[in-house]
Amino acid sequence: MKRAPVLRAATPDDAKAVAALYAEFAAYLRSLDGGDEYYFDERAYLRDGFGPGAAFQAIVAEQDGEIAGYLLWHAGYDSDLARRTLRIADLFVRPAARRAGIGRALMDEAERICRKFGGVELVWEVFAPNELARRFYAAVGARHVDDLLIMKRRIGDRIG
Repeated sequence: MKRAPVLRAATPDDAKAVAALYAEFAAYLRSLDGGDEYYFDERAYLRDGFGPGAAFQAIVAEQDGEIAGYLLWHAGYDSDLARRTLRIADLFVRPAARRAGIGRALMDEAERICRKFGGVELVWEVFAPNELARRFYAAVGARHVDDLLIMKRRIGDRIG
């Protein structure tokens, strides 16, 4: 029987485990025709997740002594609400560890963190063909926003 997940802030020592989970996630997205631009790795995790001006923070979920899932997040702001938000950059739970409450625990922790810094909303994007994720997010109370489009403009080459 699996034990309840243990959540904690990620550390630099988690780089290899988080990068391995991300590689599984990228492979899954590719299987959904999700392209091939997946660059997150140990080096990016360490470069962008720690030190002054870190681009994200991370939570890991341990189960039976191994990291089974992670959530990357950063602070955001919604000018319409005039309030802070928490932007989820990535959430992944290893398939063998799913249905054990890890994803829900990570989302609950993100909500707790958001409330702690005065935020009022969790916000994230979902790859449209990722039905598993869409069903999970609906089950934890998320709603799809039909009246907003995601826009982006690339301003440089891939930094490697």
